[in-house]
Amino acid sequence: MRCLIIDDEPAARDILKTYLSDTEEVQLIGECKNALEARTLLKEHDIDLIFLDINMPRLSGIDFLKTLDHPPKVILTTAYSEYALESYELNVIDYLLKPFSFERFLKAVEKAGRTLSETNSDTEYITIKADGKLYRLHYGEILFAESQGDYLTVHTKNEKITFYQTLKDFCDRLPESQFVRIHRSYLVSLLHINFIEGNLVQIADHKLPIGNSYKEAFIKKYTA
Repeated sequence: MRCLIIDDEPAARDILKTYLSDTEEVQLIGECKNALEARTLLKEHDIDLIFLDINMPRLSGIDFLKTLDHPPKVILTTAYSEYALESYELNVIDYLLKPFSFERFLKAVEKAGRTLSETNSDTEYITIKADGKLYRLHYGEILFAESQGDYLTVHTKNEKITFYQTLKDFCDRLPESQFVRIHRSYLVSLLHINFIEGNLVQIADHKLPIGNSYKEAFIKKYTA
């Protein structure tokens, strides 16, 4: 899970960063001291989970959450219990009262992971943020994805979308039954493979290389 910390207190952010460093399933993408900074980061990165403080200057965490059309999963972190009812009306994952222990933090993270897994298993599309726009692509639209360092270009039948994400992270968000890595720089849709010839995969009018270290697993999956 890719996460974002939003809290105006440096000490509170430090505690969360310490906890996150001991939690392998969560990757910290960034930290913000207010909601306005967070809006910028959310446009630039695909975030699965937000750790969100409530009492912040200019725009509270609750009000910030209400401004998001398609918010990530949210765990609220606050020293005040009176917002609990309103927060659950906004479908937050959990409500952590400061100060909270690592065990309580871990319980909230595990709950977020389960919720994301259930959500992903029930959907047939993936959301992508690129150039300030939010795209929703059905799995069947995706032909292949091509990595260029920390950036990724997804090729569909009608367009190419380039955005900031590693190929590994993108692969983790897709169903294994439909997509497979064929090279350190390429992920393909099994549905759209026309044929395999030697060390090349033909998809539409694209010929993509098969990496030696990926070939055996790829062929096994393709012929299963």
